[in-house]
Amino acid sequence: MDQIKEIEVEISKASFWDDKNRAKQIMAELDVLKSTYQLWQDLNTRVNDLIDLKELAKCEDDESFFKDIENVSKKLERDLLAFESKMKLDDDHDKNDAIVSIHAGAGGMESCDWVQMLARMYSRWAADKGFGIEVVDILDGDEVGIKRITIVIKGNYAYGLLQSEVGVHRLVRVSPFDSNKRRHTSFSSVDVIAMVADNIDVIIENKDIRIDTYRSSGAGGQHINKTDSAVRITHLPTGIIVQSQNDRSQIKNKITAMKLLKAKLYEFEREKRRATYEKHYNEKGAIEWGSQIRSYVFMPYQLVKDHRTGYETSHLDLIMDGKIDEFINAYLSCKFKKSTIKK
Repeated sequence: MDQIKEIEVEISKASFWDDKNRAKQIMAELDVLKSTYQLWQDLNTRVNDLIDLKELAKCEDDESFFKDIENVSKKLERDLLAFESKMKLDDDHDKNDAIVSIHAGAGGMESCDWVQMLARMYSRWAADKGFGIEVVDILDGDEVGIKRITIVIKGNYAYGLLQSEVGVHRLVRVSPFDSNKRRHTSFSSVDVIAMVADNIDVIIENKDIRIDTYRSSGAGGQHINKTDSAVRITHLPTGIIVQSQNDRSQIKNKITAMKLLKAKLYEFEREKRRATYEKHYNEKGAIEWGSQIRSYVFMPYQLVKDHRTGYETSHLDLIMDGKIDEFINAYLSCKFKKSTIKK
């Protein structure tokens, strides 16, 4: 609360808007702090309400009250764990929007279908939190599903929370595309980087980039692929490629692609400097057997297991519907313990 008051005092100064970039950054920081404080207030109110409900249950001696208390307690416990995990996010960019890229790996047609399932899972997770979702690039599979997709998820701590998803995700199921009903294993990789703020300097020389235009594909493509509105930018020194095709305007797609490139180059430089703690890109490895961070088993039993934390659940339907917070919390708790030990 003291930090909020300090910022509000600074905002009230006549010279506050002299530096617009800095002012925007401070305003964004204030929004995050107010949102976090409000969430804490709401959780505190819910704890007190639960205490009152327990006292009422004792007085009334009504069995239905105890069932309500159990349901409320479980939901409150999950939300408190999520809040605790969020408070562990102290990197400069944890509060930022997230750029989520999913690519098909070993598994052919099955893998493309798996990309589509994962994209839906993350979209449902974001929607449940009230986050914005924008598909900026998509390439359909040859027959079904999606070969690759890039989604920008916009919301406070989107990047900090979703960093747990970086790596190879393994699917085991009886393939709906196999007439012999055999069990198949397929893989898709997930990459997550932070969208960087406008005031962060990333120098991109015109001589270092190649810009190509092409016709859009994927969902909605029939409306926007009459002209070469999609944009692909290749950063020649690093080989990093970004693409945007979500808008009918080539100019807007170019602006989006440049933002993606800026974020990827910034992350690239951060990774080069980060020599002591888990490597973001190295952690993913090859998109194949033995490199997975999490397995989703549909058959012969139902199980989702994270191989880094050991956390697992049989509630497969809930996970595929975006209820992945317990996996996120387990990962952040594990990461927090490791970083504490290192310190």
